[in-house]
Amino acid sequence: MVAASQPLAAQAGLSILQQGGNAIDAAIAAAATLTVVEPTSNGIGGDAFALVWVKDKLYGLNGSGHSPASLSIEELKKRGHSEIPTYGFTPVTVPGAPGAWAELSRRFGKLPLKDVLAPAIQYAEEGFPISPVLGKFWSAAAEKFKHLLKGDEFNHWFETFAPEGRAPAIGEVWSSKGHAETLRKIADTNAETFYHGEIADEIDNFSKEYGGFIRKSDLENYHPEWVDPISVDYRGYDVWEIPPNGQGIVALSALNILKGFDLKEKEAVDTYHKQMEAMKLAFADGHKFVADDAYMDVSCDDLLSEEYAELRRSLITDQAMQPEAGTPPKGGTVYLAAADKDGNMVSFIQSNYMGFGSGLVVPGTGIALQNRGHNFSLEEGHVNSLAGNKRSYHTIIPGFLTKDNKPIGPFGVMGGFMQPQGHVQVVMNTIDFHLNPQATLDSPRWQWMKDRTVWVEPNFPAHVAEALKRKGHHIEVQLETGAFGRGQIIWRDYETGTLYGGTESRTDGTISAY
Repeated sequence: MVAASQPLAAQAGLSILQQGGNAIDAAIAAAATLTVVEPTSNGIGGDAFALVWVKDKLYGLNGSGHSPASLSIEELKKRGHSEIPTYGFTPVTVPGAPGAWAELSRRFGKLPLKDVLAPAIQYAEEGFPISPVLGKFWSAAAEKFKHLLKGDEFNHWFETFAPEGRAPAIGEVWSSKGHAETLRKIADTNAETFYHGEIADEIDNFSKEYGGFIRKSDLENYHPEWVDPISVDYRGYDVWEIPPNGQGIVALSALNILKGFDLKEKEAVDTYHKQMEAMKLAFADGHKFVADDAYMDVSCDDLLSEEYAELRRSLITDQAMQPEAGTPPKGGTVYLAAADKDGNMVSFIQSNYMGFGSGLVVPGTGIALQNRGHNFSLEEGHVNSLAGNKRSYHTIIPGFLTKDNKPIGPFGVMGGFMQPQGHVQVVMNTIDFHLNPQATLDSPRWQWMKDRTVWVEPNFPAHVAEALKRKGHHIEVQLETGAFGRGQIIWRDYETGTLYGGTESRTDGTISAY
């Protein structure tokens, strides 16, 4: 089974399974295809993370790139910046996704990367029809970029993604020969050319031409990192995330707080109130303490300790709070899930950060460079402050659920700072409220924004929203559901081996299985 946000990507993964590939091969195939068929949310120039269950063990891969070595707060201030720009070369960090594909393939794949990337190459070369939600976001991005991206360095984005002077329309066939050729080179060299060869030279030359920071040496110094996943016990289930620099620990912190409450009714005011308050406290800690783990002075064990959870839980009252970080004891995204007949399961997430990313496309390659560096802080001394060769606080997080050391399966909800909030809602819908995967994803979502402001979807119960307002929450109903994330789930029944999937109704998602 493969569950993804775009049908062609899910089918690409399924085709690899049918060719004798495993869940890891299928996940790579779907991820590479998503760079083609959903470029509004991810690309070859983005980052990726994965949680992989193989032979009774869960592995974590951090495929996030670091900042260019020459980038610094001092240098940006010299250039007149008081904050990190959203677009252009300044927020560009080393793309980690191609390296992550190659490393996953090397360690756990069955088929050659050349075979695994074949579906993505075919769609890039021959084209595919634009699906409805994709078309909507592509059109919105093109209109925004017309007004925001003014320098010559942005021309290549318009040549690639708006070749007729506009975004491709829903149902129209779009292709990118440059994208296909780049994927072919990655496949033929196991991504070596991306970091050490021809593609690295092209990125270097493009950056130098427009005064960018990223250099070939930055690409050469990049390697995906295998990490030990982190978890909390939530009502007898283990919920797993990638450790920092990812924000998965925010979801775990919130769940650690919430497990101290007896929450049995889903559509209850008290349930929503406590979820929101726990999420605020977890985010306050995340924004203060989470960064590249080499720079953190608070450990994951400290943040996830039972003692600290109890301390944070005690702050929750009957009224909405203004969240503040505590003092722990010292000690545009796509998501997909894949599972195979042998019990292997993959939770995979990939992103350019904000939609198309930096607005820059390396000429002739289809590589849209990410703007992940925008997430750094320019505050001197902050744990997430900008520095060279540093990974920023990262929003994209894959999730995984186990019980009694047996896999339940992968889950994820994409969408910036909505992601840990989506993880909490998915886990509670599954464990506390016993919803099946599809009902879990279809349930109305909420998103804490800042201070006491909480967004809710149009179908969120009105009487609950009104009651939450009386508790001091500033409830805002959003007509657009895109901000509430897009998720996928695959659960396995350990006794029967049967797979149960759920896919996102807020996008063009589907489940492919055989």
